[in-house]
Amino acid sequence: MSERDTKLHGCWRLVSFDTELQDSKERIQPWGADPNGYLIFDSDGRMMVLITAKAREPGNTDEKLVALFRTVMAYTGRYRIDGDRFITKVDSSWNEAWNGSEQERSYKLDGDTLVVFTDWMPNPLVSGNPIGRAILSFRRE
Repeated sequence: MSERDTKLHGCWRLVSFDTELQDSKERIQPWGADPNGYLIFDSDGRMMVLITAKAREPGNTDEKLVALFRTVMAYTGRYRIDGDRFITKVDSSWNEAWNGSEQERSYKLDGDTLVVFTDWMPNPLVSGNPIGRAILSFRRE
């Protein structure tokens, strides 16, 4: 990996998770102002990410279990860098549909701040699934 690639290595703590709607440019925080999460890039070419809403209740009923699933995102796999994008070949995920897929993310790195962008796509976190993207900001641990 190049020197630029190695700058991603390490553990990154989630600072914010916003979704941006393409038409209006409106930003919302679907999981609140203080979500939990980490993104880890290892030097062996593996990444892992776990993100949750902060306000979650234990899953002791079917309804609460569904709410837990709707407020978590986690996956891992081998990654590669292509310019200002990292592409992860997912081998394990909270969403079975992602297993075996490639997830592409754009990123901007500024010192100890890493901002990650998804591509524009239907947003499952907003009623009606309008076209949007996620913008996640991380701070190096």
